[in-house]
Amino acid sequence: MAKRKQPTPPSRTVEDKPATLKDLLSRDVLDKLKAQADEARAQQEQKLEEERSRKEEARRAEQKRLDNDFEHLLNNSQMDWHKFK
Repeated sequence: MAKRKQPTPPSRTVEDKPATLKDLLSRDVLDKLKAQADEARAQQEQKLEEERSRKEEARRAEQKRLDNDFEHLLNNSQMDWHKFK
């Protein structure tokens, strides 16, 4: 038995494509939307940077507190005192 050929869908040209939202909106509205998206992206990056710096500052404060704690220093020091003789 011979295989049947699958019918190929008709190819679409540029004129047959449906209109997108980008095509329907005017240039100034698109520019405003892009500016708003860029501003939102910048705010998000700034928020992430502030969060990172806050965490870094908290880590430094904790490390400073631990460096002043004699028990912590004693527990975390190397016990090989032969190197320092």
